[in-house]
Amino acid sequence: MTDDEESRQRFKARVREWAEKLEVEATAIYIRPMRRKWASCSTAGTLSFNDELPSMPRELGDYVIVHELLHFSVPNHGRLWKSLMRAHLGDFERIEGELRKQAGS
Repeated sequence: MTDDEESRQRFKARVREWAEKLEVEATAIYIRPMRRKWASCSTAGTLSFNDELPSMPRELGDYVIVHELLHFSVPNHGRLWKSLMRAHLGDFERIEGELRKQAGS
């Protein structure tokens, strides 16, 4: 297994760990090239993640994982979603800022 494949497998394992912790079911997890976003989710439980995420710092990957998984329960970015992000990740706005810096570089 190459380092890239190994990092993808570790990332998928983290997605499954977070899904269990958040009590949601991810039916399929894909890692693929995405030009305009870090991830997406469907109402059927399918998650797609940008192929750059597995090689990024864990904190940034976890932000994107939790962000998407919470959308299975909370479809918007309203008060409840923000409070759940804060409960699971702490200062998620700072992490979000770091992710934006990565997108710009």
